[in-house]
Amino acid sequence: MQLKRPNPDEIKAFKAHLLDSGHPENRVAWSIKWLERFLVECADPILTDQTVNQYLHSLEGRFLDWQVRQASEVISRYGAWSGGVSLDGEPKDSALIAEAKAQIRLLHYAYRTEQSYLDWHRRFLRFRREEGLPLEARALSSFLRKLNEGDGVAASTLNQAHHAVAFLFKHVLRKEVDALEEVPLAKRPKRLPQVISREEVSRLLSQMNGTTGIMGALLYGCGLRLMECCRLRIKDIDLTGKGVMVRGGKGGKDRRVPLPRRLEEILAQQMRVVKLRHESDAEQGIPVSLPEGLERKYPGAGLEWPWFYVFPSGSTCQHPRLALVVRHHLFEDTLQRAVKVAGIRANLSVPAHCHLLRHSYATHLLEAGTDIRTLQELLGHRDVSTTMIYTHVIQRPGQMVSSPLDLLGP
Repeated sequence: MQLKRPNPDEIKAFKAHLLDSGHPENRVAWSIKWLERFLVECADPILTDQTVNQYLHSLEGRFLDWQVRQASEVISRYGAWSGGVSLDGEPKDSALIAEAKAQIRLLHYAYRTEQSYLDWHRRFLRFRREEGLPLEARALSSFLRKLNEGDGVAASTLNQAHHAVAFLFKHVLRKEVDALEEVPLAKRPKRLPQVISREEVSRLLSQMNGTTGIMGALLYGCGLRLMECCRLRIKDIDLTGKGVMVRGGKGGKDRRVPLPRRLEEILAQQMRVVKLRHESDAEQGIPVSLPEGLERKYPGAGLEWPWFYVFPSGSTCQHPRLALVVRHHLFEDTLQRAVKVAGIRANLSVPAHCHLLRHSYATHLLEAGTDIRTLQELLGHRDVSTTMIYTHVIQRPGQMVSSPLDLLGP
């Protein structure tokens, strides 16, 4: 695309456009500041897609992730408003995918999000090419309708596809921001969580042993999510303070939860076992995988004991982004299969999965008298309304009401 350097009148008009389009007034000033900074720091008098992307890359390390996203959003909005976002010829799909990957990593999205988004990008671009559609918002509408043909797909799947393709338009193509907002998201059904009784939890855990048995006990005993449990490191287990620090949970939030007393010695023994593996890896120079960017900030941290996983994988692998051999945590499918098989052996009345133990943890704490705000902190929910759903499970609406069928005479 080509954007002319705007004059003060154009900036004033763009500001009015933001206000008219419902952009929050307290964010308009910051949007204008980002636009002015962008135009001043870009040396080229004529701005192209390449210079826009290079500018965003230059922000990395100087600003926080949310600030980079804020800058990307306002530049995209300005490009769409100015009418100068058309590309000279359509780029190759491979080039779009490569740029999408670069943008995802620039904005520090999770690796799983990167995998999911890139998969949707490939599917959308293939559909768009086969249908002969231009790279416009209506192509997204056609793609979502195609996905929902026949038996259709879950609302969460449609919304995931929508967000992924919207990312492609906004951060790679930098076009049609306003038009994309007119494509509605699917309405997700409101479902109550499935829970099991304490006796059923006991039966389930009794069918698990070894490493996955410890992990299953942590899922229920601390209310951990699947990946929160898999990613636990030595430094996150505080045996003295009897707590577990959950790092980088959903939404990137940290929280601390109490450590069950019956797991203290079990975890101490687990640490003694994995200490031998750590010493072997350190001698061979094999680091553990580290959070994004930490290997640059703290060289050698991957060989240090505090960063070692509590539940390491039995084999090494190649880091997907750094292209070096590392020790990763236990593959999550291993724990998922163990819980599923244990549920079958325990003869549960519902299918067993890892999140079933987290739901049961929350419900049983409520039944024991834990207040809702404390439970919100323990579960790491952003909004208490998310935690409130468990109150509907324990209240069991209608349980004390007699059916009119039972009131009929003999």
